[in-house]
Amino acid sequence: MGRWTRVEKGMAYRSLAECVDDLQRINDLKVIETPVDPFLEIGMIQRRAYRSGAPALLFTNVKGSRFPCLANLYGTMERAEFVLRHGIKAVEALVSLKADPESLLREGWKLPARLFHLATGGIHAFPIPISRSKAPVRAQRIHKNELPQIVCWPDDGGAFVTLPAVYSQPPGTSWWKGWPASNMGMYRSQLNGNKYAEDEVGLHYQIHRGLGIHHKEALEKGVELPVNIVVGGPPSLALSAVMPLPEGLPELAFAGVLGGRGVRICPGLNGLPLLAEADFIIEGVLSGQTRPEGPFGDHLGYYSLIHDFPVLKVHNVWARKDAIWPFTTVGRPPQEDSVIGELIHELTGPALPTVLPGVKAVNAVDEAGVHPLLLAVASERYEPYRKRKRPQEILTAANAILGQGQLSLAKFLLIVAGEDDPSLHPKNSRALFEHLLRRIDLRRDLHFQTQTSIDTLDYSGSGFQTGSKVVMAAVGEPVRELKDAAWWEEYGVSELGPFQQLRAVAPGILALSGPEFSSTERGADPLLSNLQELFPAEHPARCYPLWVVTEKADFLSGSWENFLWVTFTRSDPATDIYGVESFTKNKHWGCHGPMVIDARLKPHHA
Repeated sequence: MGRWTRVEKGMAYRSLAECVDDLQRINDLKVIETPVDPFLEIGMIQRRAYRSGAPALLFTNVKGSRFPCLANLYGTMERAEFVLRHGIKAVEALVSLKADPESLLREGWKLPARLFHLATGGIHAFPIPISRSKAPVRAQRIHKNELPQIVCWPDDGGAFVTLPAVYSQPPGTSWWKGWPASNMGMYRSQLNGNKYAEDEVGLHYQIHRGLGIHHKEALEKGVELPVNIVVGGPPSLALSAVMPLPEGLPELAFAGVLGGRGVRICPGLNGLPLLAEADFIIEGVLSGQTRPEGPFGDHLGYYSLIHDFPVLKVHNVWARKDAIWPFTTVGRPPQEDSVIGELIHELTGPALPTVLPGVKAVNAVDEAGVHPLLLAVASERYEPYRKRKRPQEILTAANAILGQGQLSLAKFLLIVAGEDDPSLHPKNSRALFEHLLRRIDLRRDLHFQTQTSIDTLDYSGSGFQTGSKVVMAAVGEPVRELKDAAWWEEYGVSELGPFQQLRAVAPGILALSGPEFSSTERGADPLLSNLQELFPAEHPARCYPLWVVTEKADFLSGSWENFLWVTFTRSDPATDIYGVESFTKNKHWGCHGPMVIDARLKPHHA
């Protein structure tokens, strides 16, 4: 991980304003005083700033609100590390100890520094209670409509909070005793639009989220659940809300470690603690009531559609005197949240083998929308005495991965044995694809799960939050040579029958432009079910083990990023995987020829 070199470490932040001042001092912030419209314009500026590697942006004249807005705070890895520098060393020390406890003894020369970071990090994990009168966030009580009403995409259902830290505790716990069992997650919150009243906010929490557990307990007890939507404060609050933490470690504690300073809390009016140094807090309660939420232009690159989600009944909205509203926009990756994902990978990656024994590394591929595609390298140590290998231990590892937290939401998991190429890392997605395609036996090495849970934001499945998964596993020596684009240019064909374009994407991968998807019922496509009639055994396309059917093969083959995004955000394994000369035997599906993924746009891709 890179390190800041521009300024001294400095004191831990007590507010977002201190962070902004710090960035301005090192010329990594631009103040925009020109009036800016929160409807579409401010989001467009933020996305352009991210793409150009621009500094953080502070908008001081946002139409319709008296509060300045901060964008692109996490726009580069260097900036993200800089604003979190007060606690990153402590987090790294904790993760290192988790991953390799014996390193404390083995690397004795590092012991004093590591013990210091462990000790200070442990101290900062405990929140510090203060009185209400000393809580900066209680400086003013405002109305929800005074908040910046930022709409990022034309078809969004209203204004959303896009960098919230939504805080909850088990129902019935006190503001102080309940924090060790608390949850703080980044669940988008709709401020207006649809049928929301002035004292209501829509909460879009997805499956496998801690807030859902607390809400379920409250509904079973027949009581309302207090919930606070926290916006701003030291940057460690928002980052902690998206960290994949182990069970039993509250995000509030992690925020203190990451921020280099214990989180200050005071009693709120709804029974929860107020995070005293936040910029804004929306205080309220959840009941069993729902309202239509959405649409929202999301990180897969499409709109998540309108669905019923819980409604927060707002009791109070608090703001600091110097309050700043942080926001981001999401869309087809990469976006600003891609940097956050990269930072999470770097911080948590070393501890992965302790959580998933045998797994060396995992990459939730950002270019494919994160959850749709996982790449993994694991150990294959079963039956070392056999010369001909087949996937064994890596299938055990695959099942463990798909049973672990948010990794369980993946649709495609490609897993290979680290012993076959010790230099291979899943962050190099192109290299891993080539490695797997050289070795995979498509008759044996595809393993499906059907009618299971997938990401709430992914509409490619058979129903809302319902779809399938496939594990593609490969071990051993290569079984085929992969043909590349140059070979296809010499020996391939540009079109065939209903396929208007055939383009080589990368070694072993072919894109086919097919007719637009027209079926209203998801099911077997007759064209894709009988490809062996168009592509007999001697056809050059049969030299490519993976085909992707799309509307525009030239677009999909135009870049590796296009291939990842189109292929894995627009397909459901059980519905959209076909095979040349496919078969089912003993409920196992495979194919003698290439595997085909139908990645055409479906009606639900808005």
